[in-house]
Amino acid sequence: MLIIYACYGGAHTSPMAAAIHLGRLKGDPLPSLEDILNIQYFDVLATGDRGRVFPVGTDEFGNQVYILGRGNHLQPIIQAVKSGYMLAGGDPRQIMFINTLKGVNWPMRIGGFLSRRLGLVSLGRLVAAVGARRAYPKLAEIVAETKAKCAVAGRINPASFTFRQE
Repeated sequence: MLIIYACYGGAHTSPMAAAIHLGRLKGDPLPSLEDILNIQYFDVLATGDRGRVFPVGTDEFGNQVYILGRGNHLQPIIQAVKSGYMLAGGDPRQIMFINTLKGVNWPMRIGGFLSRRLGLVSLGRLVAAVGARRAYPKLAEIVAETKAKCAVAGRINPASFTFRQE
């Protein structure tokens, strides 16, 4: 199965969810700012990267995990990715798109604007990381739901993962 975590720009919530999914980001109860700032692709993708699918890794069950910045155009992007996958010989029913925008908060929006739009990268990245730290419980919940959906589809054993929130 291909699991694609998608958000507006692909720079904050989707890389964070992918890192949680792959066990690269953990919190007890929250991860450190340093851990968040070290996430692969965190606050790196630009406007021109929207619509591109970036590989992040393979989970413990063999599912491939990706991130995607989709902008305002969710459905056309999903159709394009599925069509491209089908043209390459894949079964588009094996792709699971996960919307991580539910985890976005105001500090992440402001940080992304400062970093990506205004070019104030150091300040914006720090503000986005503070917001991302606050968003961790919601993103961890989204990841747990995603793994549960995979279990229902017969892809993983639901007893093999846990979600802990304090």
